[in-house]
Amino acid sequence: MSLSHVALLSGRSIALTELRMSSTYEGMLEGHPCKRINDMRVRSLQRQAERAFPATPVHLVPPSREYPDQPAGAFGPVEMLPSVACVGAFRSTAVAPGLDPVLHRSALTVVWFQTTVDVPSGEEADLALRGLRWEESAQDYEL
Repeated sequence: MSLSHVALLSGRSIALTELRMSSTYEGMLEGHPCKRINDMRVRSLQRQAERAFPATPVHLVPPSREYPDQPAGAFGPVEMLPSVACVGAFRSTAVAPGLDPVLHRSALTVVWFQTTVDVPSGEEADLALRGLRWEESAQDYEL
């Protein structure tokens, strides 16, 4: 049973079977978000996803970055990522057209950032997530 279904822009429906959410800047005690810190956070989340889901490919949806009108600090200009970091395990029908639809599915682990703690669902999911190119990134497997 899935947590939700997301309607991709391609028309494919993907089922969210597991979701891990965390605060993007959890544990940041001093300083300010900047490009260097954000790049490290994105890479770290992607590595965590690869370790947590070693049997499926991992795809990163590039996060949006905002530059608030604040004075630059010691690490450069302030750069903000969306406040919620997400790792989700998704499943769908097989990508390869010749595979038996009863015996085969496709899987992909996705890393993305969003502004709310809402579970992505249907056509209400973030547009960047809905723009995922499933056929290029997912991997087929046999049940």
